[in-house]
Amino acid sequence: MSRYLLKRLAAAVLVMLALSVVVYALFYVVPGDAARIACGERCSPAQVAQVRERLGLDHSVLAQYGHFLQGLFAGRDFSTGTGVQHCGAPCLGLSYQTDQEVTQLVLERLPATASLAFGSMALALLIGVGTGLLSAVRRGSVLERALTLLTLVGTGMPVFILGLLLLMAVCAYLQWLPFPSYVPLTDDPEQWAWNMLLPWLTLGLFESAKYTRLTRSSTLETLAEDHIRTFRAYGVPERSVVTRHALRGAVPPVVALSALDLGTMLGGAVLTESLFGIPGLGKTLIDSIRDVDLPVVVGVVLVIGTAVVLANVVADLLYALADRRVALT
Repeated sequence: MSRYLLKRLAAAVLVMLALSVVVYALFYVVPGDAARIACGERCSPAQVAQVRERLGLDHSVLAQYGHFLQGLFAGRDFSTGTGVQHCGAPCLGLSYQTDQEVTQLVLERLPATASLAFGSMALALLIGVGTGLLSAVRRGSVLERALTLLTLVGTGMPVFILGLLLLMAVCAYLQWLPFPSYVPLTDDPEQWAWNMLLPWLTLGLFESAKYTRLTRSSTLETLAEDHIRTFRAYGVPERSVVTRHALRGAVPPVVALSALDLGTMLGGAVLTESLFGIPGLGKTLIDSIRDVDLPVVVGVVLVIGTAVVLANVVADLLYALADRRVALT
């Protein structure tokens, strides 16, 4: 297991290094003059030249990328025009709009995204695994057909449509909840939970459809195996057969998929955050793209990519722990 973990971590580091090269080239080299973007359209050529020198954009592309990597591992100094501002490692640069450190901005927005991600994932697993198991046990019944239909609808419905329907139904028509407005957990835990309920429900219902299908297919496959028929032949109660044996065989793929989905959510659920006004990484990415704030765009994209890469490592480990038949190579 230790050797397998080291190999996966080494591969993850290489992937993240390649990701940094692609992201840096995509946003700094391809678009054109980053100094002109940072300074604005009304800047004179002399002002653009000053901004280019201050940001270190007057060096070669390789030197600029080297400075970027230096900031990630050892920190970096930025000229502010009147002095020098130090950005400690891991330094993702300074925002063009506010001169705020991108790392600090990410850390400020991460709790909101984490709140959405963990709450939605818990709800998705609870609904998806429960309905998938019930659908497999009641195979061929009216209930199974109804659950299959709901799963197909949930799979095909875009998350922003589902969110709008829930907003209109719960907040406007039934008036069970006020329109959500994000409140930090540390300020008021009760209001935080009430205002996160609809975002959790929106993203959780959207994600639960895939877990319903996966749990159902995995459970049906396990129920058809020889050892399950043996348990039934020996008179083991059906509930015990399903919960202690069949469900155990359906767990590994669900665990692996949930780790990947959680990594993606931690990178920012863009549509859900934008719809409900949650100040997380997804909304920050949309706002920075609109403002052409390249350091923030690059920083958030790298954080999202890192979350997905690490989630892949965690998914592989959890799958290997949940299913001992997996070869650790």
